[in-house]
Amino acid sequence: MIKVLLPTDFSENAFHAITHAVKLLEHSTCTFYLVHAYTPPVYRVDYTLGSPGQLGLPDDERNKAEEALERTENKIRSLVPVSRHSFVTHAAFNSLVDELDAVSQNEDIDFIVMGTQGATGAKEILFGSNTVQVIQKSKVPVLAVPSEFEYRPTQHVLFPTDYEADYKKANMDFMLKLSKLSRAKLHILHVSSPEGLDDNQTENKGYLEGRLLEYNHQFYDLPDQDLIEAINTFQEKAAVDMLAMVRNKHSFLERLFIEPIIKNIGLHSKVPFLVLPLNP
Repeated sequence: MIKVLLPTDFSENAFHAITHAVKLLEHSTCTFYLVHAYTPPVYRVDYTLGSPGQLGLPDDERNKAEEALERTENKIRSLVPVSRHSFVTHAAFNSLVDELDAVSQNEDIDFIVMGTQGATGAKEILFGSNTVQVIQKSKVPVLAVPSEFEYRPTQHVLFPTDYEADYKKANMDFMLKLSKLSRAKLHILHVSSPEGLDDNQTENKGYLEGRLLEYNHQFYDLPDQDLIEAINTFQEKAAVDMLAMVRNKHSFLERLFIEPIIKNIGLHSKVPFLVLPLNP
């Protein structure tokens, strides 16, 4: 059983990501948790004491959210009717990040799928603010799905690495499970530096090689160059269906959050982006 958390703001982009998740796991037994976190447009006094429902008062925001979640569930069931899939809807008065963290822990979620933008997302932004916050805080993998990406089976996953991350702590379980389910090939991309690998990097690489022995994979060592440039070049030459990276504070992912404009960074991710957290 795979448990998937699907946050939604009821935008087209959010529904696009939900559809992608359901199709991605079409042949797996799954429970999908459709979650909407809300704060009222006019902040009533009773919200300072907790949700109005807890005080026996009408909670219009929750009622509207629950109705919209039900419509979303019905819509996705009609588009992708899979008997192995079950759905749970959940509306909560909370911030999105805190609610996703709570549901992830309470329900033992395997991964989160969300759109890269919200309802008013600008196309020049790689990740919207909600997506950035969830990626930075989540303790489970997050798959961000671009709104323009048309679903296709995942056959090739690009996994760039500088071997700085301790892969013993990396949450790679879902990526490896997906690799087996989809029979996808993992392409491990490393840009070599003139100094070569230090002892920690060598150890991390050795662990990764051992972890991937039973999976279809290939390692690449490219000449010294900017990592983002190498990623873009690889995607232009190969049919990559997903980009996956470990969320390491030393990686270029930090630059994505500090300088989120694509033109300032040069990363053009037109495929789903899987971010894997490091466990404490």
